Amino acid sequence: MIGPNAGKGAGRTVPMSPKPVSLKELAEHLDLSPATVSLVINRSPVADSIPQETKDRILAAVKKYKYRPNFFARSLRARRSFTVGVIVPEVSDGYSASVMSGVEDYLLQEGYFYFVVSHRHRADLIDEYPRLFLQRSVDGLIAVDTPWSISLKVPVVTVSGHNQVKGVTNVVLDHVRAAELAIKHLAELGHRQIAFIKGQEFSSDTDIRWANIEKAARQFQIPIHPALVGQLEGDSPSPELGYEATRKLIATRQPFTAVFAFNDISAMGAIRALRESKLRVPDDVSVVGFDDIQSAAYQNPALTTVRQPLREMGRIAAETLLGRIRSSEAHRGGEIMVKPELMVRETTCKVEQSGSKGSKKH
Repeated sequence: MIGPNAGKGAGRTVPMSPKPVSLKELAEHLDLSPATVSLVINRSPVADSIPQETKDRILAAVKKYKYRPNFFARSLRARRSFTVGVIVPEVSDGYSASVMSGVEDYLLQEGYFYFVVSHRHRADLIDEYPRLFLQRSVDGLIAVDTPWSISLKVPVVTVSGHNQVKGVTNVVLDHVRAAELAIKHLAELGHRQIAFIKGQEFSSDTDIRWANIEKAARQFQIPIHPALVGQLEGDSPSPELGYEATRKLIATRQPFTAVFAFNDISAMGAIRALRESKLRVPDDVSVVGFDDIQSAAYQNPALTTVRQPLREMGRIAAETLLGRIRSSEAHRGGEIMVKPELMVRETTCKVEQSGSKGSKKH
């Protein structure tokens, strides 16, 4: 076992050769038990009781000697696949990408592998993917902005899911507070004629968000004119849907001084449509988005929006799922609510600054 390239530690030497280092050899080198080394490498909850100095020493040796755990042996011992399935509507849209970033951060940190599939709002795929994941022995599922109504034999966590289903934990935004933040902001700026762009009928958040917008409008005595309520149509993740919805609002010739869009992507399309109609943002029409995706702050002008902590919601979903997997609480459901934040930037201003110029142009 000893050679010119052998590493030395607190115990025996470890061969640095093409032959993989075994767990037993690594443990002997560290003068620790194989069980202790295994607990740290596999990030077992029991490892929390092991001193941090010892854990750091183990992980440093793992890196130095390029130790690779036997995945199949680990799976057989734990009776888990250490694999998670993730279902999203569209991989490339800003919302899903932000949530997935948080999911990935946590799963990678915890040594979990994951599969990601997108259903493009197709009912057949939404129905089929859970079954396919179970056939691949995943330990649990995360569903993002995906209608969910089934109870599975493994834990499920949804992001923006609103159905109460046995065994499903929902990570949701406080939509009451989100609507209040946006409507109050516009009301304090003097806006009374507000146009709204609702989400697509298939979106998990559309109904609950609209119900709370109506409630907040009543609270701040803002009238909602039916002619000023548009809706996104189609499943494209591009600003085009918001652009078309805003063009229809402008075509009604019903005056409005602000637009509250369903999400940031549709708000970007709305701004394009307003500009094409010779309306300045925010001087003639203020615009508020929703989500605060990464590009929102870098638009010109920078977008005022209701911030969902999307990355944090993804991290919470992954952390909750792994916690349930490790504790075998497959039938526990419930709800985890996160708080929104209003990000005031450059697309909103007081009505007085516009002098009702925007209203006259519609």
